[in-house]
Amino acid sequence: MIESELLTMAYPPLLVFAAAILVLLLPRVVGFTFGALSLAAVLAISLVVPEGSYLTGTFLGHFQVVPFFVDPFSRFVGIALGLLGVCTVIYAYSSGASRTFTAIALSYVASSIGAAFAGDWLVLVFMWEIMAITSTVVVWYYGGDAVRAGYRYALLHGTGGVLVMFAVAAHYVATGTFVYDLSAGLADGLPQLLAMLGMGVNVAFIGLHYWLPDTYPRPSFVASAFLAAYTTKTSAFILYRAFPDDGHLFLAYMGGLMSVYGATFALLQHDMRALLSYHIQAQLGYIVAGIGIGTSIATAGAIGHLFNNILFKSLLFMAVGVVIYRTGENDLYELGGLWREMPLTAIAFGLGAFSITAIPGFNGYVSKGMLFDAADPHYFGAPEYEALYWLLYIGAIGTLLSFIKLGYYVFFHGESDIEVPDAKPGQVIAMFGLGGACLLFGVWWQGFADLMPVIEESTHTFMANGAEKHLHPYSPSHRQTAATLTAISLVAFVIVRKPLSKLEFTDPGSIIYPIGYYLGRWSMLATTNLYAAVDRLAVAFVKRWYWIGNNPVLAVDAAARRLPMVDVAERQPADGGRPSTIHLRAGIGTTILLLTLALTIVIWLLV
Repeated sequence: MIESELLTMAYPPLLVFAAAILVLLLPRVVGFTFGALSLAAVLAISLVVPEGSYLTGTFLGHFQVVPFFVDPFSRFVGIALGLLGVCTVIYAYSSGASRTFTAIALSYVASSIGAAFAGDWLVLVFMWEIMAITSTVVVWYYGGDAVRAGYRYALLHGTGGVLVMFAVAAHYVATGTFVYDLSAGLADGLPQLLAMLGMGVNVAFIGLHYWLPDTYPRPSFVASAFLAAYTTKTSAFILYRAFPDDGHLFLAYMGGLMSVYGATFALLQHDMRALLSYHIQAQLGYIVAGIGIGTSIATAGAIGHLFNNILFKSLLFMAVGVVIYRTGENDLYELGGLWREMPLTAIAFGLGAFSITAIPGFNGYVSKGMLFDAADPHYFGAPEYEALYWLLYIGAIGTLLSFIKLGYYVFFHGESDIEVPDAKPGQVIAMFGLGGACLLFGVWWQGFADLMPVIEESTHTFMANGAEKHLHPYSPSHRQTAATLTAISLVAFVIVRKPLSKLEFTDPGSIIYPIGYYLGRWSMLATTNLYAAVDRLAVAFVKRWYWIGNNPVLAVDAAARRLPMVDVAERQPADGGRPSTIHLRAGIGTTILLLTLALTIVIWLLV
């Protein structure tokens, strides 16, 4: 009992943030060890802490806050984020990541975990904004092209964060509380509309998605391994918190279109990380579709696919990162035959590719099959989702084609004309740790179902169409669907392989994105220039009254001179003729920093 109570006091984000500080202060190997251990602790806490609300309190003496909330959903996501965090820290250490970068990355991870475990919208907004700031710094740290992309990333995510903040404020006006309503989510009307737009940025709705392929290929390959999971998957989970009930047709079909759109543009990419970035959007599409459908099997499939995506998407970025690390090449058409040079990396890539493409025996097969069933009217789907089912089906074919293409051109096409070493031991441990989990949860699907929310433990049942149903991922019909998808994709790749290598088609988002960027930039400049003008007027006003206070007689004389028929004698100024000045002892940057620190301390004390 005492151990359980102690664990409930161990706030997961704080453990990781403390580890980030230790990474900066301690020798490299010791600091990275603490980083990995902090995330192992998050994994352990997620597994064993009883369900409930912990570390509750009030903000400003009035608003109830729940920073640490454990239910089957946050537990499930916490397990995935903790497992991934351990592997990414090991990967970063073996890949030569600096202590400073890793400390920033761990701060980013801490904010993501804090958002996942938040039990109220106020804490969520706080963690959401920290996640946006720290992820931007993770991008910026690499320098070069990543800096400009990071500015665009920050602008878009800042806009999304403001919309989420307004949604939460509108929700409070409507309900009088910030604490989650697990059955209803955000209040109907304006709060849900604003949340859909703001969260739509982070989960890459079509039209709001271009930051993914624009940003993720530009920083270091280690940064990409961190970025691949935390922002988008945490945001998808929060989208579920906002829309936990069923029947959101717009969300469901947006998800279906995302799966097709992302897979289509992934097929057209030369840059390996751009291809994987588009597939973040495609796989998020499946998750968003499940959230939109909202039935028991759809919700379980969506959160299960979110869990699996955290594992296999980061694994794929790690494998591709090792290829870039060893060869210095990002273009998949400039590679080939690397399976002989890098067999361990090729195997790790295969584990991730088989998982994301839903090959039987791998975790993606289980969760994606559940989403197919949720949309298919011949299983558990309503008639209005039949078109959605076919969108998801087409997206699955596009996913298979993309990873056949990526694996073929990088590892199997032709002979490698370079000799390169395989992955480092730490990189191998990280990749095979994630790959092993992907394989484990595909073969031992019962264990995966036991962890999954909504699905009954041991019996693996759920409610559908008013009756209790059993989960059967390896039924003959499911295996037949997987075989059909694989066969269609293999034949299609043979047909389209050569034309595909010559196709170049610009993502419409690449046009919309700069327009949005410059519109945001101009509006920001207009706002800051207006602020500067008001500031100049305010300063002039203060200086004038400051002078009047020092020279009241001269001020009266000056006013009298403006009156007709009045003679005023010349007088000497009381300050010896020096101009009236107010001296600032700190620069504007230092002033803002000090004010921010002071406000942070005040807010902390108020909580």
